[in-house]
Amino acid sequence: MDEHRRFHIRFRARDADIDELGHVNNAVWVTWIQDVSVAHWLTAARPQDRDRFVAVVLHHEVDYRGNVRAGDEVSAITWVIRAPRGARYARCVEFHAEDGRTIVASLTQWALVDRETGKLARVPVEVAAPFLSDDTAQKEIG
Repeated sequence: MDEHRRFHIRFRARDADIDELGHVNNAVWVTWIQDVSVAHWLTAARPQDRDRFVAVVLHHEVDYRGNVRAGDEVSAITWVIRAPRGARYARCVEFHAEDGRTIVASLTQWALVDRETGKLARVPVEVAAPFLSDDTAQKEIG
């Protein structure tokens, strides 16, 4: 299932995304980090897993390395960096300018919540599998 390991999407900065300094506001970047991560989950996760779990953010680390202005497009790529540990898993997101430079890079700690109980849930092997190479899943989960 390696075809789902990395997920790509594009964003175009709108006028509403721009702060007083003339570039995309930091809060917008955090929203885009969540948007690309959720889109990856919705694309790669099995329907029964999407119905059973919801992912929540525990911690963000964001490095801002450049600016984007209204009308500019960025390419976002995200991936889960290793097998989950308990309920937690780490996801990287990078945003690249048209010239390929990394503009923003983030590492976010996520956790799965069981929709029925509202509590954190250990990530089952079969839920993590679509996001990891078979080799990584075997080594780190099993």
